[in-house]
Amino acid sequence: MPTRHRLRCAPRGCRLLTALFWWTCFQGGNLAQSYSLPVQSPGDIQLDAYFRTETAGLSTAAFAAIQTRGDWESRRSEYRRQLQEMLGLWPMPERTDLKPVVTGTLRTNGVSVERLQFQSLPGLYVTANLYLPADTSKALPAILYACGHALMKTNGISFGNKTAYQHHGAWFARHGYACLMIDSLQLGEIEGLHHGTHREGMWWWNSRGYTPAGVEAWNGIRALDYLESRPEIDPKRIGMTGRSGGGSYTWTTAALDERIRAAAPVAGITDLANYVVDGCVEGHCDCMFFVNTYRWDYPLNAALIAPRPLLIVNTDSDTIFPLSGVIRTYALVRRIYSLLDAKSQLGFSIGPGPHKDTQDIQVPVFRWFDQHLKNQAHLIQDAAEKLFQPSDLAVFPPKQLPPDQRNAQIHDQFVPAATHVGPLNLEAVRQQLLEKTFRGWPTNDTGPDWELHRETTQTGIHFEHVRFVSQTNVQLSLFVASPEAGAPPKNTQLILLDATDWAQWAPAFSRHSGMELEGVDSSRPIPPEVTSHLNSLWSGVRASQVALAWLAPRGIGLDAWSADAKKQTQIRRRFMLLGQTLDGMRVWDIRQASQVLIERGGPEMNLTIQAASGMAVHGLYASLWEDSVRHLDLKRLPSSHHQGPDYLNVLKILDLPQTLTLARSRCQVSIQE
Repeated sequence: MPTRHRLRCAPRGCRLLTALFWWTCFQGGNLAQSYSLPVQSPGDIQLDAYFRTETAGLSTAAFAAIQTRGDWESRRSEYRRQLQEMLGLWPMPERTDLKPVVTGTLRTNGVSVERLQFQSLPGLYVTANLYLPADTSKALPAILYACGHALMKTNGISFGNKTAYQHHGAWFARHGYACLMIDSLQLGEIEGLHHGTHREGMWWWNSRGYTPAGVEAWNGIRALDYLESRPEIDPKRIGMTGRSGGGSYTWTTAALDERIRAAAPVAGITDLANYVVDGCVEGHCDCMFFVNTYRWDYPLNAALIAPRPLLIVNTDSDTIFPLSGVIRTYALVRRIYSLLDAKSQLGFSIGPGPHKDTQDIQVPVFRWFDQHLKNQAHLIQDAAEKLFQPSDLAVFPPKQLPPDQRNAQIHDQFVPAATHVGPLNLEAVRQQLLEKTFRGWPTNDTGPDWELHRETTQTGIHFEHVRFVSQTNVQLSLFVASPEAGAPPKNTQLILLDATDWAQWAPAFSRHSGMELEGVDSSRPIPPEVTSHLNSLWSGVRASQVALAWLAPRGIGLDAWSADAKKQTQIRRRFMLLGQTLDGMRVWDIRQASQVLIERGGPEMNLTIQAASGMAVHGLYASLWEDSVRHLDLKRLPSSHHQGPDYLNVLKILDLPQTLTLARSRCQVSIQE
């Protein structure tokens, strides 16, 4: 019979509460089933359960400390600071000269439109159109309109997504408002990038703590600076709106800047349950998300607008902002407005249809600003209509973009990387990493539960398959080879396997050990170099020199996920939204495997970690915490986290050369190319 050690189930009451939580959350349906993960293997089942449990924990914790008005008011400023940090805006960049330039003016039907640009940072251009009514003799209420994703391009020339949403600006101007419509980074006249992790493989954005959502929020803040500089504008009557991506930028900008006196974000937010469990993250580029260092759920961002007038607008069949999550978000935000005695300042409007800019969702927005910026309650009698050709609204002449623009490279520069002079303190670095990088690690670590799942003896070697629980819903395997006779070796070598290593190693191990591993074809041909390498290892084991252990961290090996390459990318992005990264959690898996080996072999056992490439980095970081690691044998170690792996914010703390120095202060390190 297998030997079992501390394998425990959650108490029945806890399981029941969890079930009730999820039953309650998902009543009403409207989930984005097209984004669901495949459930074809034990690893898939574990992963689905993992995302549900982690999401539930973060959602429950988001408002757990807020029971009274005093609770909220004492925490609000720190929440705002945290949001700034997660957007790459802490400390705030210097407010440099905007250098605004009006490149032309259009007039029609009582509306004038200025084609203008300003620089939110030197070389970071914001292209915009300012819509003004014919009568500007009195100070005007103003609307900052952030544009959603719309590709407005002809013959390779981008006119900016402001041209797609021009009808909003025109309506506001015809009704006595100034309306500044700003292009977004990716789809503006000067094209930047929103899709770093979504499709470009730029996972180092996580390591740098960069998100284009931060650039969009900063551009919104500087747009407010510009509006305040205009003599036509009443700075105490500025509202903000936008749809889809523009709705998202409205949420973050209004949360950070109280100069926005009323807000009406449209289809720009939902909660982690929709993003992670239902997989709606797949429908969004990176500009929709902050770097979730503090492990928020998104209603907390929304609540930071309270108690200012806020209208939440969505359609009932939106697959990337499902109504179920928007309703949950509204309920939590309403609770904060209630604590602040401001329920009348919060509105919720649901229109029919999919994710689309329709008149049904435009009209409530117009009425909201009339009420809260003009103290009027007029019926809306005319529609928002486009007045211009897209090319008419372009700020720059075709193919004459400013040569000093940084829009296309701003992801390299927006968030400063750490610089170091002198040695680093290990304890200080570990504390920073726990707070900013590995905050997603479990905090109740009492040592992993494990069991001896199977054992065999072949040709003088004792083989063991050990199963252990790295964290809730993450069960992994350790494969151990030790001498059949004599005292247990005092030295164990832990070999870390990536997906390529596993594909070569698993059939050979299965054949040599006589164990049938699920999903592993031990009859397939084994490359001669793999056989030769293993034979040399078996000789060392028989000579009682060392015990060997192999670990494939989560997502690899027997518990691999069956998703295709595209889904694997989205799995990584789900981890990202939970304030983790897949790579960062693999470091945790290695730490847990190390503890299993020490518990089995005794506290005097010496542990060597052998790994290559990305796994070498994981082993390097694990060694900063695990005292049992006395030696690191690393191959093809990347020179920087810019090459990988990605851990949240790590480049704001240190890079691999500094990590290597810290590891060498604790253990021997060998590096091979």
